Amino acid sequence: MNPNKDQFIQLTRNALKFRIFLLSKLPAAFFSGVRVKAIDETKAVVTVPYKWFSQNPFKSTYFACLAMAAEMSTGLLAMMNTYKINPPVYMLITGLEAAYFKKATGTTTFTCEDGLAINNTIQEAIASGEGRIIKIKSAGINDNGELVAEFFITWSFKVKNI
Repeated sequence: MNPNKDQFIQLTRNALKFRIFLLSKLPAAFFSGVRVKAIDETKAVVTVPYKWFSQNPFKSTYFACLAMAAEMSTGLLAMMNTYKINPPVYMLITGLEAAYFKKATGTTTFTCEDGLAINNTIQEAIASGEGRIIKIKSAGINDNGELVAEFFITWSFKVKNI
């Protein structure tokens, strides 16, 4: 496990610092209202509201805003496990699959529970010196607990050549 993970978690829990990060690095997520609700070693929880900036013409949350929140729930776990790690590790999305089940008309909460699998994949990449990939699931539910969408995001991890 990355010894710097607790420092990364603290950064995500500081609402002001994380919103500044979003505004500077992911402005679409910032303006869409994507927010981190929880993160630990095993899971990350991210929400996206239905509002003017995230809407589509069908009075629901635009699919790309849902994808941003789903990706962030997986990406936070990847970033946590690569944050200030030595040797440094590149991370890159190489695939995305999505299935939509219900119209997103309120807040959609995406949860990824693959933190340990992500860590193991990164450790394998470090140990082997070769790239590794992992397909990660993020499920989005509405305020009634109904499944709105599932995303499967494929991440690639590779040790940086120094």
